[in-house]
Amino acid sequence: MSAVLALSGGVGGAKLVLGLSAVLDQGDLAVAVNTADDFEHLGLHVSPDLDTMLYTLAGLSDPVRGWGRADESWNFMSALGTLGGETWFALGDRDLAIHVERTRRLRAGESLTSIVAHMAARLDVAVRIVPITDSPVRTVVHTRDDGPLPFQDYFVRHRCAPVVTAISFAGAAEARPSPAFAAAIGDPELRVVVVAPSNPWLSIDPILAIPGVRRALEGVRVPVVAVSPIIHGLAVKGPTAKIMRELGMEPTSSAIARHYNGLIDGLVIDESDAADADRIGIPVKVARTLMNDLDDRRHLARAVLAFAETLAGTANSA
Repeated sequence: MSAVLALSGGVGGAKLVLGLSAVLDQGDLAVAVNTADDFEHLGLHVSPDLDTMLYTLAGLSDPVRGWGRADESWNFMSALGTLGGETWFALGDRDLAIHVERTRRLRAGESLTSIVAHMAARLDVAVRIVPITDSPVRTVVHTRDDGPLPFQDYFVRHRCAPVVTAISFAGAAEARPSPAFAAAIGDPELRVVVVAPSNPWLSIDPILAIPGVRRALEGVRVPVVAVSPIIHGLAVKGPTAKIMRELGMEPTSSAIARHYNGLIDGLVIDESDAADADRIGIPVKVARTLMNDLDDRRHLARAVLAFAETLAGTANSA
């Protein structure tokens, strides 16, 4: 039973989820994680957002790189390179263990949800990490000059350089929400849904593209609150602002609110954008959204939860 459900991608969203986990009682938080970044690499099933969430909540993430495990070594990649293998997507020696074990269990017929739950328990993670679907869904980034690119090719191999013209989610129409997501969104103890400051187009839209997910979120009788990933026209990390411009919109929190129109009851924006609050058109909370350390993450988590309490009875939650 969880009082708070978060929707998240990888690094940016995981920071807020860690803050929420630090201020909520154990067992009060579930997080539905994007799985459309998943792909097969070197014969292994890689789940970047799920692994980032798992490593972050287990205290194993690398705070310098912002992804992967701390105290990592790269002997495997070095040896692979000497053999002429693909090294554009780096898998650390410690990180390999999760990919090998996940691949083995998937091939044995186990669901991704079950595998993540077991790994979280082994790593003493109390937060329920919920893959949004057990079905294969893959983000495709359509670009002006390079055509359609699988997400990891766009994000890692091409370092987000190609100009984006559209984004689609292969397999989404045939996918179904995971039973764990259905349980979390239908939890009678649920009191707020938090949309983390992940990239709306690359991390949250794939979640909403699964049939039934958006409808379920629009139908909840609790506040749905998003945290804007934009701070003074920029994204803290990643290509959010770049993609917004390429898709014909200004990188502002107002644009984020419009993107989530009909889904959210309120938006948390950074204090540097306070002057925009009256122009957003829905209830707004101004707070420091830049999360440099755990104290920042706790502070923002408390602000989000307090804001949600003020929104009980608004249109989406009535």
